Amino acid sequence: MPDKVKVIITNEQKEVKIPTGMRMLVRRCCTAVLTLENFEGSAEVDVRFVNDAEIHRLNREFRNVDKSTDVLSFPLGENGVYDTNPETGAKMLGDIVISMEHAQEQAKRYCHSLQREVGFLTVHSMLHLLGYDHVNEGIETVRMREKEETVLTQLGLKRDSSYYMGD
Repeated sequence: MPDKVKVIITNEQKEVKIPTGMRMLVRRCCTAVLTLENFEGSAEVDVRFVNDAEIHRLNREFRNVDKSTDVLSFPLGENGVYDTNPETGAKMLGDIVISMEHAQEQAKRYCHSLQREVGFLTVHSMLHLLGYDHVNEGIETVRMREKEETVLTQLGLKRDSSYYMGD
């Protein structure tokens, strides 16, 4: 069980109104993933809500992919080893960047709420920050999906219908 989880959330876009309770949901998602993964100690995560233009820029700059996407993860740790915030002693896990425009569009496409979509993207990205990957679409992908659904169900965001979530 994590000691203390600090989630710093910044909204850097104006295209999509952030619903009341969204920040609390993101914090709950981060904490739930760390609890599921038996994370020990304190942790810090930065979450940024951005527009499609900004996530497109970041995707191009850091991944050489010239298009927008729904979420980007920037892990600071490797193999369970993280830098520590000298002031708090918390392990700095990394950054999560969510395109709110993409999230809104996907929520409509999959017929679920914006909260469910942002919750899913947060949980998905948190697993990336903890070292999970799904590049080869093999067992790691299945393992990630199972963990995502476990956390979302715990938080009352159970999936209503099947959908595919590509990166």
